[in-house]
Amino acid sequence: MSRKPLSTEQLGFIADRFKALSEPSRLEILNTLREGERTVSEILEATGLGQTNVSKHLQLLYASGFVDRRKDGVSTYYRLADGDVLRLCELMCGRLEAEARVKKRLFA
Repeated sequence: MSRKPLSTEQLGFIADRFKALSEPSRLEILNTLREGERTVSEILEATGLGQTNVSKHLQLLYASGFVDRRKDGVSTYYRLADGDVLRLCELMCGRLEAEARVKKRLFA
């Protein structure tokens, strides 16, 4: 299946989304949310990251469309917006595994 080339504007949007995923702490937060909805306190406990850091990362992940949130009283709950972000991570893990196999054969 062939697609038409992406516009410069589309490529910019794609690059912004990949930038959001380029920080290991944000990936750690997304990995924590893989198990389901979590409060900020639960994310802090699971990741060991600081409150300010987690809040900043969650804001960026929310703005990028990777997480959704809901308020319940004084608590805010975060969850993955959908499974697409996990599929992106799985694709990259598959790529890394394939590269490791090739390197292992080359240097064996």
